[in-house]
Amino acid sequence: MFYKIKNVNLLSEYNLLIEFQNNVKKIYDVKPLIEKYSSFKDLINIKGLFKQVKIDKGGYGISWNDNIDLSCNTLWNEGRLI
Repeated sequence: MFYKIKNVNLLSEYNLLIEFQNNVKKIYDVKPLIEKYSSFKDLINIKGLFKQVKIDKGGYGISWNDNIDLSCNTLWNEGRLI
């Protein structure tokens, strides 16, 4: 099952507030990915890139550019319910 994304908002310290189409809201911390994967380091190294997050067509994920993205299932399974 896919938990499609309805909205994404930036929070402090590389956290995202994700609202899914079923109105559930979760916080997802991107910092561990920045520390682990070189492609995600661009979110720190390229000024303003983190703020450019957008929802992919159909709500199946979010992305910053062609190299940095997260699926809706990852955000659902690893996000912290609020």
